[in-house]
Amino acid sequence: MASRVLISLISLVLLCITTTQGRKTLYTTNDFSTFSPVTGDGICKTLVEPQGYPCEEHKVTTEDGYILSLQRIPTGRSDKKADKPPVLIQHGLFCDAAIWLFNSPEESLGFILADIGFDVWLVNGRGTKYSTMHTSLNPNEMAYWNWSWDELASYDLPASVQYVYNNTGKKIHYTGHSQGTLIAFVALSQGKLLNMLRSAALLSPIAHMNLVPPGITKVAADLFLANEVYWLGLREFIPNANAALKLVESICDSLSLNCANSLLPLFTGPNCCINSSKIHFYLDHEPNPTSTKNLIHFSQMIRTGKIAKYDYVNAAQNIQHYGQRVPPTYDMTKISSEFPLFLGYGGNDFLSDVQDVKVLLNDLSDQDANKRVVLFKDDYAHADFIAGDNAKQVVYDPIIAFFNSH
Repeated sequence: MASRVLISLISLVLLCITTTQGRKTLYTTNDFSTFSPVTGDGICKTLVEPQGYPCEEHKVTTEDGYILSLQRIPTGRSDKKADKPPVLIQHGLFCDAAIWLFNSPEESLGFILADIGFDVWLVNGRGTKYSTMHTSLNPNEMAYWNWSWDELASYDLPASVQYVYNNTGKKIHYTGHSQGTLIAFVALSQGKLLNMLRSAALLSPIAHMNLVPPGITKVAADLFLANEVYWLGLREFIPNANAALKLVESICDSLSLNCANSLLPLFTGPNCCINSSKIHFYLDHEPNPTSTKNLIHFSQMIRTGKIAKYDYVNAAQNIQHYGQRVPPTYDMTKISSEFPLFLGYGGNDFLSDVQDVKVLLNDLSDQDANKRVVLFKDDYAHADFIAGDNAKQVVYDPIIAFFNSH
């Protein structure tokens, strides 16, 4: 039991952060318009409807065959029809859409937006509890886990945005946390999705990572890269499994740390505003798996300082995948200066750390001053932005003002 709690805490710690290879099977479809009610105990039944909100379960198929679960909260508790644009909300690593709903309706971003008239859509990324289906693969196959955040940016995000746009006929506000910000940066740097998005609010932004403070996250990245072949063989990384426990033990031994206590601040920084009941909810909800390849990709970012496609290390494999010996990089300076951006970051965040965010802000220095809002909270760490008791006043109210102005 202690081991399970330890790993679950690390999942919360890595809360929606950051830090298999094999046959690649692609399935192409242009179907962005299927509505498929989900039966059983989905997010609508367990988290939304019990709070008095209407909720719809949707599915969207990505171009490479993953079937994603989306939840729509079309109105607030008053049942008044939404009179504001749709908002698509994206979780981070080891999380699913529930992370935006587990506080009270007065504290959870999904409910807050619905109550003031936004058409709220929540997406669950591939491989998470509610998005395990694929058109030709199953999670027991190696090929199912052959992806990283690059595929999330190239396939999951475009499919989700296209689906919401097709169903509403309106341009969309986007909100993402951590990994959910990275995939948005990657897409925007390529000029994608601009015809369907109104703005983006990005919390604990992840882009540059080479200035992450020395400590447990850097050690984790080094261990992943040093044992890359072993980790790739696992295909799926399950946070509460034995392999994860071994990784944690290796990290703690390397740093001579007693990891039985205070893991949360070791990874994310000392969160100021999260109470213990929220941690217990997360433990009950269970952390979601990701691909081991995804964790290696994040480790490469931390080690090299580059925002680049996955590095197969072997030059021949990189040539096979990219037509060049080293992976192509993403240039954040290419993000349109006219696209409205809201960036929220904290002074105590060890993952979206202040120095790396400053590099990102420098990349975006040409941004139209009327199109960019930067919110800095000195006492906030990584998870405060989605689970903080005062996040509504500190973060969400400014986001709402930003959305209303765009």
